[in-house]
Amino acid sequence: MWTKVCSEDDIKDNSILAKDIGDRQLMICRISDTITITDRICTHEYADLSCGFVSPDGVRCPLHLSVFDVNTGESLNPPATEPLTVFNVKIESGEIYVEV
Repeated sequence: MWTKVCSEDDIKDNSILAKDIGDRQLMICRISDTITITDRICTHEYADLSCGFVSPDGVRCPLHLSVFDVNTGESLNPPATEPLTVFNVKIESGEIYVEV
């Protein structure tokens, strides 16, 4: 099921936007003008990744500094080892939708 999460204008380049869809805590990322949507809770310990730091490599957890590739969900360094769930995204008429 596709659900609208925001408009493209709501998220600037190299930034993160937190959204809840049902019981899913999502993180919308725009890095180098690419928009991705993943779970936003770190897989290592409960930390909200939307409070983390954006880099060209992905998003760095604010708690223990693991970096997640937001395109694949993979953790790029410890202590996190489990990937984030990555969701399908579509953009239509300037609106961003996620498939959850």
